[in-house]
Amino acid sequence: MTTAGETNRVGETVLVGISDRLAVVTINRPEVRNAVSRQVQADLRRALADLRNDDTVGAVVFTGAGDHSFIAGADITQLKDYTLHTALESDMQKLYDEIEAFEKPTIAAVNGYALGGGCELAMACDIRIAADTARFGLPETNLSVLPGAGGTQRLARLVGTGRAVEMILTGRMVDAAEASAIGLVTSVVPAEALMDEVRRVADQVLRKGPLAVRLAKLVIRSGMDADQRTGLVVERLAQALLYTSDDKREGTEAFLAKRPPVFRGR
Repeated sequence: MTTAGETNRVGETVLVGISDRLAVVTINRPEVRNAVSRQVQADLRRALADLRNDDTVGAVVFTGAGDHSFIAGADITQLKDYTLHTALESDMQKLYDEIEAFEKPTIAAVNGYALGGGCELAMACDIRIAADTARFGLPETNLSVLPGAGGTQRLARLVGTGRAVEMILTGRMVDAAEASAIGLVTSVVPAEALMDEVRRVADQVLRKGPLAVRLAKLVIRSGMDADQRTGLVVERLAQALLYTSDDKREGTEAFLAKRPPVFRGR
């Protein structure tokens, strides 16, 4: 288990560091631009399991080792051997579903190329902050496959169907400025300021009621897959739960007393 202030290796390919309730998960394969191999997937699952049960962690950041690549896609040396059964098992898609549904807020710190599986991982996160040197793309059609880790679905929901179809069919890359303009990323900052901005945004989230943050994520995600009337019902039910929570009482009492709240997540 990683403890506060330490950076520990999880398996062969992932590093995890924890500081002030923020865990930074780094895919550590810079020699192959942090390509997602089967080992990376296994190590990420282990890291998520550890962080899910770690009460000292309130939010999780994903990034890539080095200055040039966030994640430059799947490991092509393994992809060439994939079969029908590999696609049906859809291990990477399931992993990214797990990241999207993770109970704690997630942030992608995109420090370079985010292509294929890298772009798909970023899209599975709640917030995407990009360095101005970042590049995004889903170039799988160049290999006569398609984005199979959620890319066809999440990209369309983020940027609209028309732009998603164009990006996937052409396989072209977009720079950080265009990614921001079309809604693919939340914000863009100079590369040297990336982690400072990630920390600033994470601190904003971590100051909020953790139960409210968790339920807000759940309601938004659920509502995207339902009609508006159903989404509003889910919203009311989540609000009803929050109205009974210790955190709601603490939040309102702290506001009226003009003091910082001390939330416990209940």
